[in-house]
Amino acid sequence: MRLVLTMVALAAAVPAAARDLTVMSLNIRLPAEGDGANRWELRRDLTAATIRRADPDVIGMQELFKLQADDVVARLPRYRWIGVGRSGTGRAEDEHMGVFYRADRLQVERWGNFWLSDTPEVPGSISWGHPYPRMVTWAIFRERDGNRFAMFNTHLPYRAEDEAAREKGAALLAARIPGIAGDLPVVLTGDFNTVPDSPTHRRLERDLSDAWVATRRRSGPEATFHGFTGTPDRRIDWIFTRGFTPVSVTTIDTRRGDVFPSDHYPVVAVLRRARQGSASPRT
Repeated sequence: MRLVLTMVALAAAVPAAARDLTVMSLNIRLPAEGDGANRWELRRDLTAATIRRADPDVIGMQELFKLQADDVVARLPRYRWIGVGRSGTGRAEDEHMGVFYRADRLQVERWGNFWLSDTPEVPGSISWGHPYPRMVTWAIFRERDGNRFAMFNTHLPYRAEDEAAREKGAALLAARIPGIAGDLPVVLTGDFNTVPDSPTHRRLERDLSDAWVATRRRSGPEATFHGFTGTPDRRIDWIFTRGFTPVSVTTIDTRRGDVFPSDHYPVVAVLRRARQGSASPRT
């Protein structure tokens, strides 16, 4: 009996193995009447079904309008979301860097936003010559087993001539991550509007690891933007990590006839990390 009690006590003293974290990055494509067969009201059920099938713990969405967030949560009630409009005016008709999470798996400890500009604390601020505000929404999450991680989500400027602005945005983001995340594992999702062979990608790689590159278990197309054609031409949607080992990365090319979840393919990474409190090396 004493031996049994000792074994039970020892088992209780050993922390449970951390479960893998499943992360999705999705530019959901804003609601636009000009999208024809891929107008939001015609693809929202497919978008929700695609998310349900992938079963991510957390999602970084770009180009998100509030009505889309409401539609997603109505169809996927286990999810909650956080985010603000990029203009800083509080308008629902505004792009959000929405971070969705499974409320039965994750708890938000704190969250916030900053803008990619020379005045990052000023909502809606623009610098560096691009036409629209660009921002980051971040959150510190706690899992049910006590593990914690930091999540960052962004959408960089889109024009070809904006590469210098994208690089500056990446540098500001990289500079801000340590002050927000500390030593926690980090996930960064986003539509970066540039290719991996770019100054923007190289700047992020100084401190973070591109999950697609870091794992051998890749499936689906490498390129992610297809413009509702089903023929992607660039890998501009990335998931970066720190303190995680990517188990697998999948680009989801689901469609129903001519209808797609978005004009970008969702990217899903399964991530494994060290036990909370142990070293979290860059991977």
